[in-house]
Amino acid sequence: MKKQLLCAAVAVAGLMTSNAFAQAAEGPWMVRVRAVHLDSVNKDSTGLGLSVNNKTMPELDISYFLSPNVAVELILTVPQKHELSSSVLGGQIGTLKHLPPTLLAQYHFTGNSGFKPYVGAGINYTRFSSVNLPAGVDIDRNSFGAAVQVGVDIPLSGNMYLNFDLKKVYLGTDVTVAGVDAGSFKVNPLLVGVGLGWRF
Repeated sequence: MKKQLLCAAVAVAGLMTSNAFAQAAEGPWMVRVRAVHLDSVNKDSTGLGLSVNNKTMPELDISYFLSPNVAVELILTVPQKHELSSSVLGGQIGTLKHLPPTLLAQYHFTGNSGFKPYVGAGINYTRFSSVNLPAGVDIDRNSFGAAVQVGVDIPLSGNMYLNFDLKKVYLGTDVTVAGVDAGSFKVNPLLVGVGLGWRF
């Protein structure tokens, strides 16, 4: 009986050690690079029919796993230039840049299929800069809003993953004309991304 218990203890210890080494080898960090297509909703209450162009842009995100299932993710890109158009005024009326870092808390589902789906929710801060609009027209330079996310990591080889990601970000700004509030313009884009990730 003692011999059987000893063998069982050794086996359990071996499994625990193997699992610990596997977790250590995988590591708590994950870095992804994506190509992301930004598709704007363009909801405007100013009466000017404002809209910004859709575009594809690079994205970098850095994730830290607090546990096998829970992670925090910081999403970054470089300032993105957009054309601002007005259907009332007959076309492009200016340009601006936006920088939209986003911080998300994620839950990663684990299983034996190899696919690792996740969901996330958090906050976006967008800074508008290089604003070039008609004289007397201006916008609030700062935007805070919610962000939600769903995605999946698919193992390729070693610590490399193929990533598909979908985010909805709520961002917008207040518009003033001659210093008077004219309404709000909400971009509220849907972001569709594909890329590669590395876990270490």
